[in-house]
Amino acid sequence: MLYGPTNEEQVTEIFRSSLKSYKSLPQLLYHIQWKFRDEIRPRFGIMRGREFYMKDAYSFDVSDEEAFYSYNKFFLSYLRTFKRLDLTAIPMAADTGPIGGNLSHEFIILADTGESKIFTDKRIFDLNSNDAELEKNSLQQMRKKYEQYYSVTDEKFNKEEFEKVVSEENRLITKGIEVGHIFYFGDKYSKAMGASVDLPGGKKDFVKMGSYGIGVSRLVGAIIEAKFDDKNEIMKWPLSVAPYDIVLVPMINKNDSSALDKAININKELIKNNIDALIDDTDENYSSKIKKMNLIGAPYQIIIGKKSEGDLLEFKEIGEETQNLSLTKIIETIKKQKN
Repeated sequence: MLYGPTNEEQVTEIFRSSLKSYKSLPQLLYHIQWKFRDEIRPRFGIMRGREFYMKDAYSFDVSDEEAFYSYNKFFLSYLRTFKRLDLTAIPMAADTGPIGGNLSHEFIILADTGESKIFTDKRIFDLNSNDAELEKNSLQQMRKKYEQYYSVTDEKFNKEEFEKVVSEENRLITKGIEVGHIFYFGDKYSKAMGASVDLPGGKKDFVKMGSYGIGVSRLVGAIIEAKFDDKNEIMKWPLSVAPYDIVLVPMINKNDSSALDKAININKELIKNNIDALIDDTDENYSSKIKKMNLIGAPYQIIIGKKSEGDLLEFKEIGEETQNLSLTKIIETIKKQKN
């Protein structure tokens, strides 16, 4: 049995045996599967293990120009993916390592527990990709916008260059967690494995390739590191990946189940609006329930108790002040955030 740490060779073979003409390009092959790597020192739980769940994609293009277009599309899509996860991921020039090639970017989120040491210009955090379009020039300009600021991992760090191009007030040296990595390696694999296509005029040429990976299971750990409030023991999952959109916390006692009945009726309305809710139907005291739900980390809570009189409910977004809102307004607020 062979364990795959990454799949450049396997995917190149699939392409080589399946496609022969430039007319079939560009091609993008991807899969999501468990990967295995011989980590010398597994640590940080699911952050750095010998087994992890990964989304990896591989692009095949007829020329360097088209291949850079594919690379830049992934550059943009990763920025937008992490934004949907409510993560500020900074693209940083990175070493290509054993995968090879001469162009590579890691996407890093800041975290004190991160294993990657990073050196960057603080101004890069002011950038966004909102105005980028899926067009060659627009994508190239978007990538250049990020690359104008010094931003590297420790493997690419050059102290003299860092101090020369980044003013002292803009220098940031800290730690981060790698959540994505993209590579361009031209014909390194296609040439070695004979993955060529027929060109106009009868000539053949080796396809130009890139690979792109996100550690899906690793993202869980990264989100926890970024979103967990150690001091107050509160977790807030981004709505896009939260196990539940909202939790309903009715105050229950042995002689009165009206709050639970109200929670069940509220949940029926939430279901109609495609909002996933968890009801805490235990008879624990208020503080125990809230502590437990704060750790579960649903981004919204409805507390159903003495203050929940009439049509107004005690509604709270984690990290924000409690509000008294109608169920209609609560549903409107959550649906707006989900869209």
